[in-house]
Amino acid sequence: MPSSSSAPAPARRAEISRATSETRIIATVDLDGSGRAEIATGIGFLDHMLTALARHGLLDIALKAEGDLHIDFHHTAEDVGIVLGQAVAKALGEKRGIARYGQALVPMDEALAEAAIDISGRPFLAWSVAFPTQKVGEMDTELFPEWFRAFATNAGITLHVTLKAGENSHHIAEACFKALARALRMAVAIDQRLAGAVPSTKGVL
Repeated sequence: MPSSSSAPAPARRAEISRATSETRIIATVDLDGSGRAEIATGIGFLDHMLTALARHGLLDIALKAEGDLHIDFHHTAEDVGIVLGQAVAKALGEKRGIARYGQALVPMDEALAEAAIDISGRPFLAWSVAFPTQKVGEMDTELFPEWFRAFATNAGITLHVTLKAGENSHHIAEACFKALARALRMAVAIDQRLAGAVPSTKGVL
C-alpha cells in the first residue's frame, strides 16, 4: 500500500511590472524565502531599507527600478511601494491559512519603532513618525510615509507604524522598515491549525 503524503504547499511567489511615463519597475517577491535581496532603485538609502525588509521579513525580493530621479525621488519611491505591495497581495492569493495579524517592536540604537499589521483587505496606513531632519543621505524623509502608504494600499493591509523614541533619522527609518519586516513575517506565516481556512468570520479577506 503506497504511503500517503500531503501535497506540497503552493508557491507564494509573484512578479509584478509597472511602466509609466515616470518609472519602469519590475519586482518578484517570495513570501517563503530566506531573506535574499537584489535591489536596484537608483536611490541608495531606499535600496538599504528594502534589503533590510527582505532580510528581516524572510522575503526574497528582486526589484529593479528606473525612474525620473533627475526631477526628484518621489515618483520612484512611491511606485516602488506600489509594485511591492501588489506583489505581496498577489503572492498571498486567497490568504488561506495565514496568521493574518502581526506586530513588532524594534529598537535601532536610540530609536524604537512599532509596526502592527492586519492583512484585512482594507487598505489603511496610520503613520505616527516624525523625523528630526529633512533628508537621510539623498532621500527626503517626507518620502517614507509615501512609500509606506503606497505599500499598504496596494498590499491590501491595515498598517500602523508608530515611533516610540528616536533622535537620528537614519535609525528611525531603519527601525520602521525592520518593524514592518518582522510584523509582515508574522502575519503572512502559515498557521497549521487553520488547515487552509481563510482567517475571517466572513470567509474571505
